Amino acid sequence: MDILTSKANGILTIEFNRPEKKNAITAAMYQMMADAIRNAEGDAAVRAILIIGKPEVFTAGNDLDDFLKNESAEVGDRPVAQFMRALSSASKPVVAAVAGNAVGIGTTLLMHCDLVYAAENAKFAMPFTQLGLCPEFASSMLFPQMVGYQRAAEKLMLGEAFSAQEAYEMGLVSRVLPIDDLVPFAHGQAAKLVALPASSLRVTKRLMKGAQAAVVDARMMDENKHFGEMLIAKEAKEAFTAFFEKRRPDFTKFA
Repeated sequence: MDILTSKANGILTIEFNRPEKKNAITAAMYQMMADAIRNAEGDAAVRAILIIGKPEVFTAGNDLDDFLKNESAEVGDRPVAQFMRALSSASKPVVAAVAGNAVGIGTTLLMHCDLVYAAENAKFAMPFTQLGLCPEFASSMLFPQMVGYQRAAEKLMLGEAFSAQEAYEMGLVSRVLPIDDLVPFAHGQAAKLVALPASSLRVTKRLMKGAQAAVVDARMMDENKHFGEMLIAKEAKEAFTAFFEKRRPDFTKFA
C-alpha cells in the first residue's frame, strides 16, 4: 500500500509508503488520506492524527505522471483538494513529522497541521513558479502570515529549497530533531494530546483558527482557479516537458 494507516492508543497514523517513487503522491493516495481523515472525524477512538513519511523522504509532492493524467479535471474536485479540505477543517489535532524532502504539497500541507516537527535532514521547497504555476491551498496567505512577507516571497517566488534549521527559524516547524528521535518524539507529542480533554483541544483549535477558516476556504478557491488556468498554459507545458526531457525549461520566450 502506498499509504499506510493504523489506529492505536487514540492516534491515527497516516504514513507515506512509496519510497521507490520518493513518496510522490497519486490521486489514489490523496483519496485514501482524505477518507482516513474524514472517517477520523466521526471516530471517538481517534483523538489525534499523526502524519509521517520515511527517514529519507517525506514526499516529493505530486506524482507528475499521475497528476497530468487528470489534467482535465477541475482542480477543486480532485482528490488532492478533498484531502486538503479534510486536513484544513479537521477538528482533531494533527501532528506532522518531516524527514528528508518535503516538496510542493509536502510543504503546503504542513501549514494546515497543528504541531510540526522536522528531522535535521529535512528540506522544504514550494517550486510552483519553476513549474509555471502558483501557490496552492491557501499557502499564499498562510505562509506570509507565519514567516513574514519578505521571507515568504523569497520561498514562493524563487521556489528554492530551504533547510530544517531555516524552517525552524521562520516558524514553519516547532522543533528540529536528530532523525532517529523524530518519529518517537512526534508520537509522544500526539500521545500527550490524546491524554488531554478532547473537547478542550477541539475548542482551542477552533478559537485559534477563528474566522480565518472561511478566509482560508476562499483563498483555496481563488488559488485553485488560477492554478487550473496555469496548469494548461504554455509556461507549465514547457516546464513539464523540460522535466520529462531532463533539461532546464526556457521561459524567456513567454511574456
